[in-house]
Amino acid sequence: MFCCSALPITFHCASIVSADKSAPHAHSTKYPPLITFITSFNIAVFQGVSDRFYFFTGRYCEKIQVLVNLHGDPQSSCQSIICFLTKKSQQYYNKKNTPHQKNRQPQHRHIPHEPCVNFNFSNILRSTTKPYHATMSELLLINITGPDKPGLTSKITSILAGYKVPVLDIGQAVIHNHLSLGMLVEVPKESASAPVLKDLLFCAHTLGIQITFTPITDTEYNDWVHEQGKHRYLLSLLARKITAEQLERVSSIITGHNLNIETINRLSGRIPLENENAGHTKACVEFSIRGTLLSENSFREQMLAITDTLGVDIAFQEDNIFRRNRRLVVFDMDSTVITSEVIDELAIEAGVGAEVAAITERAMRGEIDFSGSLQRRVSLLKGLDEHVLEKIAQRLQLTEGAETLFHNLHNLGFKTAILSGGFTYFGHYLQKKLNIDYVYANTLEIDNHRLTGKVIGPIVDGKRKAELLELIAKKEKIRLEQTIAVGDGANDLPMLGKAGLGIAFRAKPIVRESARQAISTLGLDAILYLMGFRDRDNL
Repeated sequence: MFCCSALPITFHCASIVSADKSAPHAHSTKYPPLITFITSFNIAVFQGVSDRFYFFTGRYCEKIQVLVNLHGDPQSSCQSIICFLTKKSQQYYNKKNTPHQKNRQPQHRHIPHEPCVNFNFSNILRSTTKPYHATMSELLLINITGPDKPGLTSKITSILAGYKVPVLDIGQAVIHNHLSLGMLVEVPKESASAPVLKDLLFCAHTLGIQITFTPITDTEYNDWVHEQGKHRYLLSLLARKITAEQLERVSSIITGHNLNIETINRLSGRIPLENENAGHTKACVEFSIRGTLLSENSFREQMLAITDTLGVDIAFQEDNIFRRNRRLVVFDMDSTVITSEVIDELAIEAGVGAEVAAITERAMRGEIDFSGSLQRRVSLLKGLDEHVLEKIAQRLQLTEGAETLFHNLHNLGFKTAILSGGFTYFGHYLQKKLNIDYVYANTLEIDNHRLTGKVIGPIVDGKRKAELLELIAKKEKIRLEQTIAVGDGANDLPMLGKAGLGIAFRAKPIVRESARQAISTLGLDAILYLMGFRDRDNL
């Protein structure tokens, strides 16, 4: 109903009518009073605080500032206040209707260094043919801001508890030790007058915080209740460092699609100002978005354009129960869990590196069939000594964040798998190193300690990867919506599309454009952010 920065003063208006007789449904009277009567008027004067305060009256969107001086006993009678306000409103009405004043904008006086109360009548002004009678209860939105300190929420809620006030909604955030607390409460019949608000104001004054009260109509409340059925989405912004430009671009696109940002949370840890590993920092903020998205393809295209120009990754997913209940994560191996393509390393040892690398690149871009390209590349390895496999395994480099990711997934009870178009020898090596549950890959045929240039059994291509994902999920009694697939090549697209959450990791352009999610700027452990984990959740 009002906001106060220093002096707690409460007005409860039982009847408000329009001061403009020409307005639709204006109250028929020859006088233009804004207030018919006041049910209660309470002033709590703190020691050392002046009894002078400023009073805003309003007629629709027009406002005039009236300086009120209270003399004598602060607990002046309501009748005296009513007479004073009526006189002031009449003077204002007459002044506004003089010929030379009609087109003038209201002038606002500013008197500095005085404690003031801003009482905005435009919030409660009613145009009606019948007087508006005081209700038995009202809804108030209480907003509290100021320095965070232990016991603050407890003290505020203890006052509400003393008046048995129901809390319909509550939210709190702390940014750099600065608190923002909001509560939607229903003030019942027993506390419809000033005492509960006065006590809250006094408490806020003693705690050194700001408190405001905003009335909520029944219509506004019901609209809010009905909005809970709208679609909700989560947008994750990932980068080495978050910038204002990134936030501006993202929020502008969200607004352009008529979506509403409800909350923004930082999931990453706090970054020191002086950081020796500045090139390996990671930052993630998560937007909770509500509304109906009419063109998801257009929305994703616009977000993808930002990633190319601002060095940021943007993941967008529906906020549903499956997002918070993933149970299986499957990975491609080469250029995903490890930084290299093993077949290229084998080719270097066999002296055919350039030729094999060219075929690999075309296959990963989807320009040639994966199965056929694999057979061609493996045939060039014929005669290579099998001891080279161990040599290559020892020098494999894990992708940034891989150890952190698998450590957390294992400790949290997730099932993990490698589904690779590479080779089982290296998959089993990583399985032991990272405690991975399943490994499916291609098996190199070896005869007399040398590679024959062939693979044994069916080739694990894109189609087979998607089948294996479904097979493991079924074995573990896990729904596909609870699965995550991560890969970088065109042959990973089928499993990325089948999984509940498909992530193109440092992928080729064709894969990034086709996958629903993509991570290119951070390491593998950034996947934890998309699952809702924070850095402080690290096990």
